[in-house]
Amino acid sequence: MDLKVTVKNAFNETSKTLIYATGVVLTALALGFGYIYWQKPKKVTRVGVVSQLVIYPMKSGKGISVNTAECPKIGLKFGELKDRHWLVITEDGRQVTGRQEPRLVLVTLVSEGGELCLNGPSMEELRIPLKHPDNPVVTCRVFSDDIQGRDCGDQASLWLTRYLDSGKTFRLVQYESQMSPRRPVEKVPLFSPNEKVVYPDLAPVNLLSEASVADLNTRLERAVTVAQFRPNIVVSGCDAYAEDSWDLIQIGNVQLQRVMSCSRCIFTTVDPDTGVIDRKQPLETLKSYRLCDPSEKELYKSSPLFGQYYSVKRSGIVQVGDPVYIMSF
Repeated sequence: MDLKVTVKNAFNETSKTLIYATGVVLTALALGFGYIYWQKPKKVTRVGVVSQLVIYPMKSGKGISVNTAECPKIGLKFGELKDRHWLVITEDGRQVTGRQEPRLVLVTLVSEGGELCLNGPSMEELRIPLKHPDNPVVTCRVFSDDIQGRDCGDQASLWLTRYLDSGKTFRLVQYESQMSPRRPVEKVPLFSPNEKVVYPDLAPVNLLSEASVADLNTRLERAVTVAQFRPNIVVSGCDAYAEDSWDLIQIGNVQLQRVMSCSRCIFTTVDPDTGVIDRKQPLETLKSYRLCDPSEKELYKSSPLFGQYYSVKRSGIVQVGDPVYIMSF
């Protein structure tokens, strides 16, 4: 009799366990499907087309237009060229940009056959190894952040020093993947704590529409080009300043999340074709109609807003001609 009771009780306990386990599984499935349902965009709207993709291998150097680019979390990449992964510095490690040396915008840095190639007006091409594993790693100052870079050697230093011809010694450094990146959230709380950048001003991706530049040109005596503003992604087929409201966009299989507008500085007054700094236009005109809402004054101060900063929510490939979609949930 005791044996029968024991078996019966064991059977009942097993049944309860199975029922409980089944309930857990069904609940998990329901939550999973619910998550997928709620995460699936309710609306996807085409808003434009990618007309240009531009990588700036050297900070403040000439942009390289490409038809296809990888878009990892840290910014655009084409072969060995990664956006703003090379930096010109002074001997004490401080960044040098087009704000201080406008003629940097005429310097082309490309990779060919495992070599790094530097070109500039009235200069012979310099070819140096792409990697410099035996060279020292130096600490660089990018705005108020410290970040490392591998020195690219004396030849690159002599070339840049001769080209800029300003009585100072300059050096070229390269960021390597094992180095610690900068964290934009330390400057602007709008960024995710996980966001990483190398030598860009603030964000991995800068996007601007052709229509916004066209509208600006109706207000200028001398027209400017998109290159004046150094975006990574240029979009056509939309209204001027439409990008101001594109919070989440998809291009190819890449998803980009808007973080904030791009506040503009005196660097926008450097002519990308001549390397001459005007110090007035188009910055003064932008200030006349593109200042932030008073509620955002603490964030943007008195800088005009032109273009948008994005973080990479999902990595992938982007191409010229890709449609741009805004996504809403």
